Amino acid sequence: MAEEASSLVGIIETTVDVKSSPEKLHDMLVGKKHHMPNASPSFIQGCELHEGEIGQVGSIVTWNYFHDGEARVMKERIESIDPENNRATYRVLEGDLMNEYKSFLVTFQVTPKEGEPGSVLHWHFEYEKISEEVAHPETLLQFAVEVSKEIDAHLMSEE
Repeated sequence: MAEEASSLVGIIETTVDVKSSPEKLHDMLVGKKHHMPNASPSFIQGCELHEGEIGQVGSIVTWNYFHDGEARVMKERIESIDPENNRATYRVLEGDLMNEYKSFLVTFQVTPKEGEPGSVLHWHFEYEKISEEVAHPETLLQFAVEVSKEIDAHLMSEE
């Protein structure tokens, strides 16, 4: 039984090279998420604060986004923020993802590139699928990459 349960649990991660500074990207992904529909209009349709204050631990936000050809909804809570290391962790509470996953935790960290301008954005997903039939979230990871690129282009256009 323990083997079966462990096969439902997974971690998937990737990195994205971006031109923005770690601080600017972290600020957009944590403190200015209400600007993300303008920064990534191909993927993010809306962001609504439900509880707390934007950019603060414990705040709850609902996202309207477009993924795998469908309009989707997700409610998330900020679990932790580490501004010194440009890192944050979010827990998905409700929405389309929770039809396939018992738990879903998203962590990102933005670090400066060595010896050149720009940053590396690291995405880390920890999850537990509701069954073996559920796919690992590779398409969601690719979604994070594409959103990251759009946000980066938006931030660079503001300079």
